[in-house]
Order: sequence, then structure tokens, then C-alpha cells
Amino acid sequence: MNLVLAGILLYVLAQLAIGLFVARRTHSESDYLLAGRSFGPGVLTMTLFATWFGAETCLGSSGEVYSQGLVGARLDPFGYTTCLVMMGLFFAVPLWKRGFTTLADLFRERFSTGVERLGVILLVPTSVIWAGAQILAFGHVLSASSELSLSVAIFLSAAAVILYTTMGGLRADAITDVLQGGVLIGGLLLLLGIVIYGYSGGDYPPVDPVRLKPFGAEEEAPLAQMEAWCIPLIGSVLSQELVARALAARSAGVARAACFSSAGLYLAVGMIPVTLGILGPSLMPNLENPEHFLPALAQAHLNKFLYVLFAGALVSAILSTVDSALLAAGSLFSHNLLLPILKTRDERIKLRVSRISVFAFGIVAYLLALHGGRVRDLVEEASAFGSTGVFVVVVFGLFTRYGGLLAAYSSLLVGVTVYVLGCYGIPPFPLGSDSEGASARLLEPIEYPYLFSLASALVAYVAVGALEAALVRNRPILMEPRPAEEET
Repeated sequence: MNLVLAGILLYVLAQLAIGLFVARRTHSESDYLLAGRSFGPGVLTMTLFATWFGAETCLGSSGEVYSQGLVGARLDPFGYTTCLVMMGLFFAVPLWKRGFTTLADLFRERFSTGVERLGVILLVPTSVIWAGAQILAFGHVLSASSELSLSVAIFLSAAAVILYTTMGGLRADAITDVLQGGVLIGGLLLLLGIVIYGYSGGDYPPVDPVRLKPFGAEEEAPLAQMEAWCIPLIGSVLSQELVARALAARSAGVARAACFSSAGLYLAVGMIPVTLGILGPSLMPNLENPEHFLPALAQAHLNKFLYVLFAGALVSAILSTVDSALLAAGSLFSHNLLLPILKTRDERIKLRVSRISVFAFGIVAYLLALHGGRVRDLVEEASAFGSTGVFVVVVFGLFTRYGGLLAAYSSLLVGVTVYVLGCYGIPPFPLGSDSEGASARLLEPIEYPYLFSLASALVAYVAVGALEAALVRNRPILMEPRPAEEET
């Protein structure tokens, strides 16, 4: 076993030990999912930052910028930074004041149990896909740092993170996020300083000015740019990972302030992989796999001891995200689907069901990582799948009385259906036919599936909501504002 692999394994074991210690103090579902709603601004800022700053920022974004230039950073960090700001501006306070445990609770309270269950069915795949992306990235780190094959590395990565997440809960996540966030920031700053020092004194070709254009090629259509920005903004602002942390704050004011402070921290630290990616072709030209750029750069510029520290930073970014994603999927499935069926008030049973759910979705995320392709592709799919209808329903359900049960159903179903058909089309029938005509797709994929899905979900909600209002002869009105609550 080489030094780097040993260092990574020791680091993961330390996280497991923390998870075990905190798990002994977790006695209820509320402790496991929301940490007793006790987070202050410092802890909440770090856990929001560490959760959001995952494999996509470290590996996917740096690799994308290496290949495309600054335009590759639209999704991350710029898109997800704006997403945190949006949560602070519009959603953190009203969600916290409603006292929800998960986002799906809003669907049940505002619409019906059926809408709640449909929302869970759409939200859970998002978190599982996200977790699969992080496990895949962890596998890349282990594979690049040792002689392990990628499949073996992914298996070891999955085993570690599934065990780590199942034992802990949100409080364990937050404690380790503070540690992991510090290691992550230190490791990236270390690499940036050494690389910039070497670049300034070395004989490297200058950066091509084209790589510094933030919006890409001039011929890129405005709708294409809008599609690229809407996926992280609309697709992730209401993710359960983010919502759970806002709900775990000790007050609405803390939830809002932490969203803003974590956005600033995220952008500042997120620019480090972007800067390195901009310099990438000059420092390490002709890489076959751009997602290996950051680990390869670190191996080339750091000695073994410093590389162990940097590998710990990458592992920190991945662990802090994957545990949140698996916890989000498990909480939605157990709290909003299984426990209402079981009808139990025993907190030990609730806690056991939550942990079993997290473990099961960890297995699914592992299988997805094994066969899922690139990290960036998985992250984009996680942000886009089913999120358009969820966004529309949450906005109308949280801020207005417009629309009811049928409007919510229509928006959720139309949004996900249009997105899936827009992305993949309808395959030929019968499948696998080679005859001419039969092999042509019944429906071809469309150019901007996410925008089309968002527009379709909005139209469906408004149209069906108008029909509902006409049927009950009740004009839609805005909700009366709730009395202001004291914020700290």
C-alpha cells in the first residue's frame, strides 16, 4: 500500500469514528434528519459550503474548464453560487417558518398526500444520482492515487461512504463538514500557491485569451446559454440537501444569513479549481481524461506528504456531499413514504427505518457510479431530472393559494415527462428493429429540453389551476402574509 492510499484510508477511518461517536447521541428521527434544528451561523455556513462543494467543483469543473475555458465554469461555481443566493433571498425564511422536516411536507400540507408521494418519487432520484456522481469521483481519486482499477476503487469508495452516512445523521454530517471544509480549503490553497509560484517562474506558454471568455462562442444561441444557467439554478435551489440544512437552523434569520455567507465562501474557494483549469493546457497539455486533471496536477507539483494532504482535501469535498445526498434520499423515502404506511410513533423504529433507507439508496448510488459515465454528466442529470415541476409547484404552493391538487399533479407529471422525452426522445418500435423506417425514432430529442420542460410545467399548473378555480367559482388570491417572527 502506497503512502497516498494509506493516508486517504486513515482519513476516511477518522470520519467513520466521528460518525460512530455522534451516532451514539442520536435517539430520534428529528435528531437524525435535522439535528434538533440547532445549527448556528458558523456551523450552518460550513455545512452548506461543504455540502455544495463536491466532486463537480473539484474534478468536473476543473476538467471542464481545462477543456473549454472559463465557459466551462458556468455550471459550477457560478451557477451553484447563484443558487445559494436564491435560497437565501426567497426560500430559506418561509420554509423554516413552516416547520417542515422535508420539502415533501409542503406538498402534503398544501395539496395532498398523493402529491407528497409523487414529489418524493421525483426528488429521490435527484439525490441518488448526485450521490452516484460523488462516489464515482471518489473512485477517480483512489484510482489516480494508487494502482487500483476504477471499478475496485468505486467499490471501496461506496463501501466507505455508505457505512459513514448510515451511522451518522445530519449532526454527524455537520461536525465532519466543519473539519472537511477546513481541510478542503487548506488543500486547494496549498496547491494553488505552489502552482502559481511555479507558473510565474517557469517557461510556460501564455493562456489563450479565448479561454477567458465567460459566455463561450459568440454564435452560441441565447436559449442555449439560458438552458445552461437554468439547470443549476432552477434544478438545485430546492434540492432536499439544501432545504434540510435551512430547516436545521436555529432561526429563520440564521438560515438566510448562512445561505449568503456560504455563497460567498463557495465562490471564493470555487475559483481555485477554475483558475487551475484555465492554466491547465499550459501546465499539462493533451490529457486524455480532463477529469483527472486536478489529481494529476497535484501529483506533478506536490511531494508525497503534501499530496496526501491534497488527496484528503478532495476526499473531504466528496464525503461532505455524498453523505448529504444519501441522507436526503433516505429522509424523503422514510419520512414521507414508509413511516406514514407503518403508522408508528416509536422513535427507535423511525430511526431504524431512516438508516435502512439511507443504506439502500447507497447501494443504488454505487451501481449508478459503476455504470454512470462522467461526473459532470451525472451532476447535470441530477439537477435536471424532475426539478422543473417541483420548482413550479413549490413556488405556487409556498407563496400563493393559486392551484390545487390537480394543478400540482399536472405540473409534476408534465414537467418530468417533457424533460425525459425531450432529452431521449421515443425509441423505435419494436426495439432493436433494423428495418428501414422502423428504426427511426418516433420522437427525436429536442434542443432545449430543460427550458421546454420548465415552460410546460408552468403552463400546466396555470391552466389546470384556472380550471380548478372556475369549477369551484373561487378566484385565486395571494396568501395573507404570516405575522413576522423574531429572527436572531
